[in-house]
Amino acid sequence: MFEPVIPYLLVLAFALAAIGAARRVRLWRRGQPSPVPFWRGLAAMPRRYLVDLHHVVARDKYMSNTHVATGGGFVLALVLVVLVHGLGLHSAWLVWPLLAASLLMAVGALFVWKRRRKPASELPNSRLSRGPWQRLPKSLLAFALGFFIATLPAAGILPEGTGGALLTLLLLALCTWGLGELVFGMAWGGPMKHAFAGALHLAFHRRQARFGGGRDTGLKALDLTADKLGVEKVTDFKWNQLLGFDACVQCGRCESKCPAFAAGQPLNPKKLIQDMVISLAAQEEVSYRGSPHPGQENAARTGCPDKPLVESMLDSQTLWSCTTCRACVEECPMMIEHVDAVVDMRRFLTLERGQTPGKGQEVLENLIATDNPGGMAPASRSNWAADLNIPLMKEVREADVLLWVGDGAFDMRNQRTLRALVQLLRAGGVDLAYLGNEELDSGDLARRLGDEATFQRLAKANIQTLGKYRFNRIVTADPHSLQCLGTEYAELGGDYRVEHHSELLAELHRAGKLAFNGGQSGKLTYHDPCYLGRYNGVYDAPRYLLDQLGFERSEMERSGFRSRCCGGGGGAPVTDIPGERRIADMRMDDARAVDAELMAVACPQCTLMMEGVVEPRPQVKDIAELLLDALAQPAQEQPQRQKEEAHV
Repeated sequence: MFEPVIPYLLVLAFALAAIGAARRVRLWRRGQPSPVPFWRGLAAMPRRYLVDLHHVVARDKYMSNTHVATGGGFVLALVLVVLVHGLGLHSAWLVWPLLAASLLMAVGALFVWKRRRKPASELPNSRLSRGPWQRLPKSLLAFALGFFIATLPAAGILPEGTGGALLTLLLLALCTWGLGELVFGMAWGGPMKHAFAGALHLAFHRRQARFGGGRDTGLKALDLTADKLGVEKVTDFKWNQLLGFDACVQCGRCESKCPAFAAGQPLNPKKLIQDMVISLAAQEEVSYRGSPHPGQENAARTGCPDKPLVESMLDSQTLWSCTTCRACVEECPMMIEHVDAVVDMRRFLTLERGQTPGKGQEVLENLIATDNPGGMAPASRSNWAADLNIPLMKEVREADVLLWVGDGAFDMRNQRTLRALVQLLRAGGVDLAYLGNEELDSGDLARRLGDEATFQRLAKANIQTLGKYRFNRIVTADPHSLQCLGTEYAELGGDYRVEHHSELLAELHRAGKLAFNGGQSGKLTYHDPCYLGRYNGVYDAPRYLLDQLGFERSEMERSGFRSRCCGGGGGAPVTDIPGERRIADMRMDDARAVDAELMAVACPQCTLMMEGVVEPRPQVKDIAELLLDALAQPAQEQPQRQKEEAHV
C-alpha cells in the first residue's frame, strides 16, 4: 500500500530541496565576486570529498567510521531508493544493496546517537553544538529504517500488503521524516545543510591548491585601490567564503585546538564562523547552540547582512585574539579558512578605522617610520654581525645562499641564534652573503595586523632589492620571514626558493659537510613553530638534527601539525587581549608534562615567548645554538669560537 506513495514523496522532497538550494545560493551570491573553475571544480568534487576531506576526518577514527556509515550509506541508499522505489526497478542487483546501505546507515545513526547522548559538560563532547543537531541520529535512523522496511517486500522477504494500514502509516511517517530532514532540510538549513553547502564548498573552494596533497597558506593580496579596504559587513566577503562558512558542521574540532579559546580569550573559531552564518541569514544569536566566545556567554545579538559585523555580531577583541596559527584550519574537516576571515576583518578595522588595539598602532607607526616594528635605527640592523665579516650582497653581488636575518637582528637574545647559524654555515663551507642594512622588515606583522598597505610597501621594496642580486636560495631562521618571502611575495612578483635554517643544516649534515658530537645528555622536547610546521610543512628536518645530538627526545602531546601555538603569532603579543591564562604558559606546561629539561625551538618569536615563562621551566634554545654546542671541529678553530661566544 505504501509503495505507490514513495515516488510522490521523492518528487516533493527534491522539489522543495531545489527551492531551498536556490534560496541559499542567492544568499551566497550576495558576497563579492570570486572567479572559480566552475566545471573543473564540480568534476573534482567527488575526489575531494572522498579523499581530501576524509583524510582530515580520518584523524578521528570513531568519526571516520561513523561518517562512512552515515554519509556513505545515505548517498548510496538515496540513489537506490530513487531507482527501486522511484523508478520501480525491483532488480535484486538494486534491492539487496539498498537493504545493505539502509542497514549500514542505521548502524552509523546509532554511533551518532552514542556520541551525542552524554551531557554537554562531559568531554570530549562539550565542543559539539546541540539544539537541532540532537535530532540528527533520529533523522538518520528514520530514513534508514523506513526505507529498509519498505524494501523488504521487493526483496521477497515480506509478502506484499504485510502489516496493513498501521504499518503503512508508520512507514509514511518514517520516510517523510527522513526525507524531510536529509533531503528537503539539507537545503533549508537543517542539521544536514553542511552536506549540500560542503559539497559545493569543496568544488568552489577559494584555495584550490589545497587539494590533492597541496599546500596554500599565503594570505590573499588586497586591492588597495578598492573603495573599501577589508571586510566591514558579512556581504563584503567573497561569495565562496560565505559558501564555506555555511559548510560548517559545528563539530568543534577547531574549538578544541584553538590556543586563544583554551586561554580564555574571547575567541571560539566555531562560533566565529557561525557568527558569519547568522549575520548572512539575519538570524538570532540564540539559534546557535554551541560554546560561546569565552566571556560572552550571555550575548544575545541579531544578525544583519547590511550592518557592520563588529557592531552587530562581533566584539573586536574576538578578532584580535587570533594568533593566526592555523590550528583551526588544519583541523577543520570541511577545510574552512578561518584565518582568512579574521585578517579580512582586521584589515577594515586597521585601514579604514585605525582601530588596532594595544601597542599595535605604535608598532605600525614604527614600521612606517623605521621599517622595523621596534622603531630601531635602520642603520643598526647589522650591528650584531660587526665582527663576523659576513659578505654583503652589495659588495659581492652573487652568492649561493642569501641569509635573511629578519628582525631578530635587533634583539640581543636572537642575535645569539643568528651568530650560531653563521658559524654553522661557515663550518659547512656554505657560500653566503646577506643584505645588511638593505634588508627591511618582511612585513609579516603588518599584514597580520591588517595593515596591508605597509606590508605591500615593504614587500615591494624588498623584492626590488633582491632583484639586484644573484643567489640560488634564501635561508632564514625566522619562519615568519620564510612564509612571507617564500609564499606571500609571489603574488607581488617575488618568486624565490626560501628555506628554513634547519632544512639547510640537515642537508649539510647528510652530505657529510657538518658533523656533531652525539654525546649530549638530558631530556629534550621540540616545539613546532606554527609558521614552520602548519604553514610550510617543515616537521622532519628539525627532528633529524636534534636526533644527531644524543638527547633523550620526547614529543609533547600537542606536536607536529597539532602543535600548540606559543602565542607569538598574528600580532598577539602587541594587541595583548586579556584571557584567563597565557598561551605560552600552557605550552610550557606541555613541556613539563614530558619532564623535559630542555625545549628546542626554531623560531625567534617562539624563543621570546617561551623564555618569557616564569621559571622554574625547561631551558629554551634554538636548534642552531644546540648544534653549535655539539659541532665537531678542528682544535685550531676552538679559540675563535670561544672569542665569538665571549663577544656575545
